[in-house]
Amino acid sequence: MAVSQQVFLRDAMRRLNLTRDVFAARVGVKRRALDTWLLPEGSQEFRSMPEVVLRFVTEIVENDTLLTKYAQSVQSGPLRDRIAVGGKHQLLSVEQFGRESVEELFRVADLMQPIARRQKVSRVLEGAVLGNLFFEASTRTRVSFGAAFCRLGGSVCDTTGFTFSSMAKGESIYDTSRVMSGYVDAMVIRHPEQGSVAEFARATNIPVVNGGDGAGEHPSQALLDLYTILTEFSRLGKLLDGAHIVMTGDLKYGRTVHSLLKLLALYRGLKFTLISPLGLEMPEEIIEHVAKLGNHVIEQSHDLADVKGADVIYATRVQKERFSDEQLEGYTAEFQVSKALIDQYCDENVIVMHPLPRDSREGAHDLSVDLNDDPRLAIFRQADNGIPVRMAIFAVLLGVENLVQHSMRDVTWNPPSHVGPDDAVFHGMY
Repeated sequence: MAVSQQVFLRDAMRRLNLTRDVFAARVGVKRRALDTWLLPEGSQEFRSMPEVVLRFVTEIVENDTLLTKYAQSVQSGPLRDRIAVGGKHQLLSVEQFGRESVEELFRVADLMQPIARRQKVSRVLEGAVLGNLFFEASTRTRVSFGAAFCRLGGSVCDTTGFTFSSMAKGESIYDTSRVMSGYVDAMVIRHPEQGSVAEFARATNIPVVNGGDGAGEHPSQALLDLYTILTEFSRLGKLLDGAHIVMTGDLKYGRTVHSLLKLLALYRGLKFTLISPLGLEMPEEIIEHVAKLGNHVIEQSHDLADVKGADVIYATRVQKERFSDEQLEGYTAEFQVSKALIDQYCDENVIVMHPLPRDSREGAHDLSVDLNDDPRLAIFRQADNGIPVRMAIFAVLLGVENLVQHSMRDVTWNPPSHVGPDDAVFHGMY
């Protein structure tokens, strides 16, 4: 088998849109057996699936592909060409994706997992240089992009803030982009002004990735968020179609929820509950965009009690740095996703997410730290998923995704079995 057993089975379930329970029943095995086949090969409980199961699953997937080939015939050629913007291989908005293309990207991310988990290394981007241009404060996103590029064998040149850039001297976006294009092979841009990343992209033919533009979009964050939801749902035996998604906090300026809502709308029959303080509601144009994409239910609220029955709660920080003259009506200590709230209104399988960073200072009213030891809190698994997803983005935009599998070799150092001290319970399950 050209890919790992774990990747093969997860891809099959995603293509067939089946939960683990239904997939196990269709293959004719017990759920527990399937779970052991889905573990990484280095796990103590990993088991190889029988050859007859491999042949049977392959046949099921091939038959399903034949049945749907006419519906998908318009999507031909490399993924990077199908999501291109004006013929350029760039990632500026989640609107470049359909459901099939986003799930194809996630299949590439699945291939990246052994590298992201420090079990394998690859040098497919050896010699390539990334320009990580962050004109707005960032730690997590900037380092995540840099680490993803390095784990594929590339190298990174960083710049942060206006103070240390030539733009502080009056250089235009066009000039900056064109000059940097002569130095690097791809650029990630974060800028505080909405639409500015698209300006950078127009001035170059090298791949450009939108790392966040003001209150606009944050496509790579939304992609890793959706990847996290799908993998957490796989662990729990759920499907995304028909799920109840709650978004809370600053929905007006939170660019992560803008992009994520658009991506989630590619799925079927979702219920969205959008809970915010007065004045920080989701922009109307984004709600209209989602309403056009499918048969979804969209409810707006200012009461956190409306998290009741949620499958996913996505909390966001109130971004005061983007405010002009807003008054935070209703944003009090009670407006906080906490353990007490989750225990009161949600069940044991709810997934609690946050794009990070969260403001952990007293009185900030952000996602409560009292959930830190709660397995329903997925924020660190979510952040970890940024590496394989961003690796997949680079691999696709630079056209090397088909080289990764055969380029892998074992690491030469001794990585920890789990990155975080509390990760063991989820090892191999996401």
